[in-house]
Amino acid sequence: MTDVFHYQIHGREAVSAKGDLPFPAGTGAPPELFAVYRDPVLSPAVWKVTDGRQLTQDRADVSWLAPRRMGPPVEWPPEVCAALAAGRLTGVNLRHPRWERALEFTAAKAGKKRVHLLALGDVGGTLLTALKLLGGDVISSIGVCDLSEKTVDRWVAEMGQISWPWDYGDLPEVEAVGPEALFDCDVFLFAATRAVPAVGSGVKDVRMAQLEANRPLVESFARQARGADFQGLFVVLSDPVDQLCQAAWWASNVCEETEYPDLQGLLPEQVQGFGLGVMNARAAYFAMRDPRFASFLTEGRTFGPHGRGLVVANSVEHYDGGLSQELTRLTVEANLRIRDLGFKPYVAPAVSSGAMQLLLSLRGQWHCGSVPLGGVWFGCKNRFTPCGLEWETLDLPDALFARLRETEGILQELSE
Repeated sequence: MTDVFHYQIHGREAVSAKGDLPFPAGTGAPPELFAVYRDPVLSPAVWKVTDGRQLTQDRADVSWLAPRRMGPPVEWPPEVCAALAAGRLTGVNLRHPRWERALEFTAAKAGKKRVHLLALGDVGGTLLTALKLLGGDVISSIGVCDLSEKTVDRWVAEMGQISWPWDYGDLPEVEAVGPEALFDCDVFLFAATRAVPAVGSGVKDVRMAQLEANRPLVESFARQARGADFQGLFVVLSDPVDQLCQAAWWASNVCEETEYPDLQGLLPEQVQGFGLGVMNARAAYFAMRDPRFASFLTEGRTFGPHGRGLVVANSVEHYDGGLSQELTRLTVEANLRIRDLGFKPYVAPAVSSGAMQLLLSLRGQWHCGSVPLGGVWFGCKNRFTPCGLEWETLDLPDALFARLRETEGILQELSE
């Protein structure tokens, strides 16, 4: 059995495998917190512990999605096992200089949230419409910002003229917000883009074509978030979602004088990319139309990025490599079919990836999003809880887990 030591951390019962922490002794009661020391670049600051093996790893990676891949179970004392079984144990990385702030962060706190949306292009306008119609239970108001004042005025007026008859205050109010106040909110939505290849341009991987143009843009707003000491959720919607999440987090945490991370910016778990939702919806679209893929609707999952490296599993319990690869290909290429028709494929992404996943997040429900795992942002099923960010854990078959490892390698290569 692994020994633990009891402490009191800010009035909360805590344990750790380290016996020399600078905190008062605990009471021996079941713990709320488990303190660890690990590389803060490769691990979350705070998270909900769902498997005891997460407490012995030196970094987070895709094995956290399939705990048996982390090795044999760890034998913890009864009080730790009881906290794990009750789902109320929070991991705290004391090497992260902002771990105390991290203990206070969750996107699913009670009360309605103020949301700010940057850029009202095709995606932003569609996203705004969906949030206005669907978000009244968790969104108090939506501030919108764009380079074009006329665009802002148009959307504020249009959204102001949408209401239920005789129930005029039921939907979130939409109002203009200036660039200087972008981070006076609970949720910041980055939907800005500088380069969207035109329909008919012949560009095969549209998302990666946007990386170099959009990276400096997201980095500039991430640095602004740092300067504002932003404490809310920083959501990336622009492509490529996963790489831009990593770029935003890094830019906000690098000291400009030394270009070395001082970790005084956004927490890893504060940044989430919303691109996987539409891939999951596209996989379901094909599964509802072809009985060969029907198992996806009840047993399937999607993992990884919004584009190259996506993993669609026809079923976790009855995984079929051939069917899954075919369904993955159909899902990845679905946007090209819309472009072949002469249109930009932005409606489904704005709603399925943007609006729906944000609302699920704010409600503390399971959703599809890219989250930090070992220095990259990896798409998976996750949720915000009072104990911290939680990743869904599954017993993944060997062939499926191998695909996740391959995707992890692709993302690590792209982030270098």
